[in-house]
Amino acid sequence: MPHFIRLTHLMGVLFIALFSQLAIAQPALWSVEKNGVTSYLFGTVHVGDSKMHGLDNRIKTAIANSQTVVVELNTQAIGALELQRRTLPFMLQKQGRTLKTSLSAETYQQIQRYFSERQIDIALFDNYQPWFVMLTILQLEYQKAGFSEEFGIDKQVIEYAAGLDKPIMELESLEQQLALFSALGIQSDAMLVDTLKQVKDFDSYFTKMINAWKNGDYQQLDVFYKLSFDDSKYGQQAEQVMLIERNNNWVTSLTPKLANRSHFIAVGALHLPQQHGLIKQLQAQGFKVERIK
Repeated sequence: MPHFIRLTHLMGVLFIALFSQLAIAQPALWSVEKNGVTSYLFGTVHVGDSKMHGLDNRIKTAIANSQTVVVELNTQAIGALELQRRTLPFMLQKQGRTLKTSLSAETYQQIQRYFSERQIDIALFDNYQPWFVMLTILQLEYQKAGFSEEFGIDKQVIEYAAGLDKPIMELESLEQQLALFSALGIQSDAMLVDTLKQVKDFDSYFTKMINAWKNGDYQQLDVFYKLSFDDSKYGQQAEQVMLIERNNNWVTSLTPKLANRSHFIAVGALHLPQQHGLIKQLQAQGFKVERIK
């Protein structure tokens, strides 16, 4: 079962814009209203290609009409050296541990074979956590397909908001997001095995998913949600850690702020649907949430 969808909200790996063949992209945008104050909710994709450059006018107008822009994490505000300094403690193995000792022999051999086929020595990853290896594999696949975070929608939202001098609010810190990967460390074998299975069908799987996002087809996104968070032990744990707990925390943080100030909220698209998603949770808090046509 492709687990990448479960883990991508940090590193630009929830959705991947593999193709932009549609003439008009109409990703879903929602209004969130209560007591005469209107905010906006937008599900994003974190990685794209050059054809994804440029926000459509609906999004630009909503950002301009908002007093504050809300994102999961504003990585644009973190310098490269600071990012490395703060990330390394999470990425590195504890003393006496290696990648090989963190995985089953079978999984380690599969990872070794993957890197060997690409002329990469697995020894380079001896001191790193399995989740970092997972992200490396995905990054290699993105680069092969011609995609990067440079054209991700989150980055474009932040840049456009900054150009309008809008205050940018973060829902999480870098350390909080890195801790999510550590929390799933006990499932390292499942994480990496699913990654290797997924990359074998990289194009066909994500083409369908990104087209659903482009069309704002939340019924199809619901299908991908259920596919990602299956009934396995890992699927349930990943849903709890990566989505449910985070959504609950975000709603708790946002609810009082939305009561008296207009916000443009841009988070990964899979945070919106399903019973634990932001749409239903905000509705339960008395907000009127409607899709903007």
